[in-house]
Amino acid sequence: MTPVKRNAIVSAIVVALFVAFVATALALRPKTADPTDAATTGAGTGTGKLVRENSHRLGAAGTGKVVLVEFLDFECESCRAAYPVVEELRTTYAGKVDFVVRYFPIPSHTNAINSAVAVEAAAQQGKFEEMYKRMYDTQSEWGEQQDSKAALFRGFAQELGLDLTAYDKAVADKATLDRVEADRQDGIDLGVEGTPTFFLNGKKLQPSSVQDFRDQIDAALNG
Repeated sequence: MTPVKRNAIVSAIVVALFVAFVATALALRPKTADPTDAATTGAGTGTGKLVRENSHRLGAAGTGKVVLVEFLDFECESCRAAYPVVEELRTTYAGKVDFVVRYFPIPSHTNAINSAVAVEAAAQQGKFEEMYKRMYDTQSEWGEQQDSKAALFRGFAQELGLDLTAYDKAVADKATLDRVEADRQDGIDLGVEGTPTFFLNGKKLQPSSVQDFRDQIDAALNG
């Protein structure tokens, strides 16, 4: 099998997994009223609890007309399946869509908070996106395990060239954990019940496929 064909098969599997995870998550969630209308206004960046001034963005800022917000957990397999899809969307809609990331660590995941705190500590040194990617690229090595992987995450920080003294201080600082928990609380208030959960211009996005995901973004851009 050629490398190109192998990569195509892997990409197809990843996309299929993402669609399956999204469909399962939506099926398991109880039907509740969408509370986002009260938390956001307008078709752009939104206000209230969906996008904060300190919310992290991936890549360059868009025009502000279309904002895609993802509540995620770095230990969540569904989030890992969505990761390459989001990366593809970032390439397709670079400069047109704002991609915002919010932490939503799931309590049942042993290293969900550890990983989020590590990413937030890296963000304080301008390395949010680098650590974000590192978590997903290595999730198979540390996810779904019962022991703390904080030391492994510190190793990632070292590999990224971070100031380890500053990193250690940030990890130990309660304010870093509070920053993560503030995102999670916003998610709870917005009706987030699992990860990944996406909001497009303030409305909870429930795509039936990757193409549907693109179509809804295109509709927002052309609206």
